[in-house]
Amino acid sequence: MKSIVKVLGILVIAGSVGACSNMSKTQKNTAIGAVAGGVVGHAIGESTGATLGGAALGGLIGSQVK
Repeated sequence: MKSIVKVLGILVIAGSVGACSNMSKTQKNTAIGAVAGGVVGHAIGESTGATLGGAALGGLIGSQVK
C-alpha cells in the first residue's frame, strides 16, 4: 500500500510540473530537479530532513543545467 501512495504522489507531482508550460527552461529544470531530489532524498534517508535536503540540492543542480 505504501508503494502505491508513493507512485501516485510522483504522478501527481509530474502532472503538476507538466502543467506549467509558461515557465522558462531554467524554472522547469529547477522544479524537475527539486522533485527528483526530494524523491531520491526520501528513498535514501526516509526522513523529512533527507527529503527536504534532497529537494534543495536537486533544485540547485536543476537550476544550473543549461
